Amino acid sequence: MLANVLLKTLRDQGRVLLAWAVSLALIVATYAAIWPSVKSQPSMSDFIDQMPEAFRSLFATSSADMSTPTGYIQVELLSFMGPIAVLIYAISAGAGSIGGEEDRHTMDLLLGNPVGRGRVVVDKFFAMVLGTFLLAAVIGLSLVIEGNMADLVLPPDKVAAAMLHLALLGVVFGSLALGLSASTGRTGLSRGIPAVLAVLAYIVNALAPLVEAFRRIQKASPFYQYVGQDPLRKGPAWDSVLVSALTIAVLLALAVAGFRRRDVAG
Repeated sequence: MLANVLLKTLRDQGRVLLAWAVSLALIVATYAAIWPSVKSQPSMSDFIDQMPEAFRSLFATSSADMSTPTGYIQVELLSFMGPIAVLIYAISAGAGSIGGEEDRHTMDLLLGNPVGRGRVVVDKFFAMVLGTFLLAAVIGLSLVIEGNMADLVLPPDKVAAAMLHLALLGVVFGSLALGLSASTGRTGLSRGIPAVLAVLAYIVNALAPLVEAFRRIQKASPFYQYVGQDPLRKGPAWDSVLVSALTIAVLLALAVAGFRRRDVAG
């Protein structure tokens, strides 16, 4: 088992992933249960329309119509709760992948097996990716299954597209956390920096329509790749998927290089 770092990591994260999955399914169930009361209150959409543009821009899309299932989910789930949950998991998994082993003094035992450092990083990366995509899939399946029970009907293909973009958002910042963890071995730093950058990326994307300086760099924000082309309405944006995938590949390569060149504390 130790020789297969991927399986070991997934085994170690099994209970955590189960807890995350159950919690996310319950959160979606809560939103689905509230939907019937929201759709009967057209004043909710009017309230959002009357908000200052700066506040409306903080939602997944400023044109979201709360009286429709798509608009409701965009505002209530995909603007804040969904990204926050996936980012917390992915960043924590990435930061703990290498630094966590060192904090627990298990890295010497792991590297004492017939696995190279590059293999350790790659397997840890794939464990983080699988966990992140699993949680996104739980959210998507819950939206379709639980939503149908509450007349919150969403096209399954559009939900799948939105979850693909959501998972990639998490993996981008999870890969950054992994890279910092592999290069420094410091879990606190590896969590803190990606978290701060995620907030900044969110602000840049949200306020780009209002701030000229942000507009110029908006497409560099991972949050633009997440919601910039509205996948819940339009389906997957493959150019954004490609940008996210390339970003992840670069961060993974840097993580492997960083781990190979430094001294490792057991």
